[in-house]
Amino acid sequence: MTGTMQADLLIRGARHALMLDAELRAGTGLDVAIAGDRIVAVGAALDVAADRVIDAQDHLVMPGLVNLHTHLPMTLLRGIAEDVDLQGFLERVWAEEARVMDQQGVRIGARLGALEALLSGTTTALDMYFHPVQAHEGAVEVGLRHVTGPVFFSFPGPDGLSWEQRMELARAWPAHLARIGGPSVPPALMPHAAFTVGTAHLREIAALAQEQGAIIHTHASENLRENDDTVTATGMRPVAALQASGILGRRAILGHGVQLHQDEVSELATAQAAVAHCPGSNLKLASGAADIVGYRAAGMCVGLGTDGCSSSNDLDMFAVMRLAANLARLVRDDPAAIAAREVVAMATLEGARALGMADQIGTLEVGKQADLILLDTSAPHLVPMRDPYTSVVFSAGRGDVAHVVVAGEVVVADGSPTRVRAREVIEAALAQVRTNAG
Repeated sequence: MTGTMQADLLIRGARHALMLDAELRAGTGLDVAIAGDRIVAVGAALDVAADRVIDAQDHLVMPGLVNLHTHLPMTLLRGIAEDVDLQGFLERVWAEEARVMDQQGVRIGARLGALEALLSGTTTALDMYFHPVQAHEGAVEVGLRHVTGPVFFSFPGPDGLSWEQRMELARAWPAHLARIGGPSVPPALMPHAAFTVGTAHLREIAALAQEQGAIIHTHASENLRENDDTVTATGMRPVAALQASGILGRRAILGHGVQLHQDEVSELATAQAAVAHCPGSNLKLASGAADIVGYRAAGMCVGLGTDGCSSSNDLDMFAVMRLAANLARLVRDDPAAIAAREVVAMATLEGARALGMADQIGTLEVGKQADLILLDTSAPHLVPMRDPYTSVVFSAGRGDVAHVVVAGEVVVADGSPTRVRAREVIEAALAQVRTNAG
């Protein structure tokens, strides 16, 4: 480099830096320079003049976390379905959704969810929920990179839409994304599950996804009863039903994937489908324990997710990383079954790969979108930091998140949001819940 580089934002002298590149390197004393929405330089003692400088000498910098399966507006339903399995959860939640989650409720809940996510270090979320226009508007307003799209049921569902109304919204979805704006994301189509969307309807979704270049996100094999319900509805297990309808050929991301047979794992890997592993929700609902080590060994892309706040109660991806690491070791009866750096990769780069966005987010590399977080490493529970990957998975928490950058914009500074007033977001959420209380 010759001469001083001009930048909009400079992260100066990070004590630790997790690159999450192909070698999963970790560095010390690194600078990250950002111009516009892109990383333009990474290195030690960069010759950069920037409009804004963040002193990172007591911080760890890393890519923002990617929540690969969540339902952000369900923040408004936190705690309403306790001590039940998946089917008991659905019964309680669907009744509540019909009352609370109108278009206004979804927008308010998405704002609250996006705020919770950003303050917890999540910069990208794959969010499945009703009224996606309002959900996307709310999340983007707060500053989140928000991947969402129309949800499909073969029956009216809590939002009361007919099949044709759902397809009409889906056909218009790319135009809605362009109108709303925000950080760049791919279009997405979201059939709820193979037991709630008929095979013929799934084929329509697969064809539209091909036309739009959209990803498809659906629930699959979350627990044993879901598998049984899908067999009853279609004569096939979920993976077979998704394969028969063409869903698996369309960059599919399966939420949960807990109860899979080995041949199904191989089939998903061959189809280049991904699984969003949600250990917090799976444990809380007693759905089972996914063998993510086996999935990864078979060549499947595995990312991490929180699920929604009515099943997992929060959107804390640090808790998810720790649960994922410990559960994988328990399932394999092997304390070395999965390394901390692999878990961090699942929460960042692997999530980006599943979304088809690995060329844009998930690593700290020149040319990538500037989605990154800084953790304050001065807290007692992070001292000493012998291996930063281990510290992130087994010691750090969302309370350590100091700064969050999405598409080059500082959306959290010193632990506070910059685009919205947290108190106003919270008060709006409480008012929506009170107004619609049963």
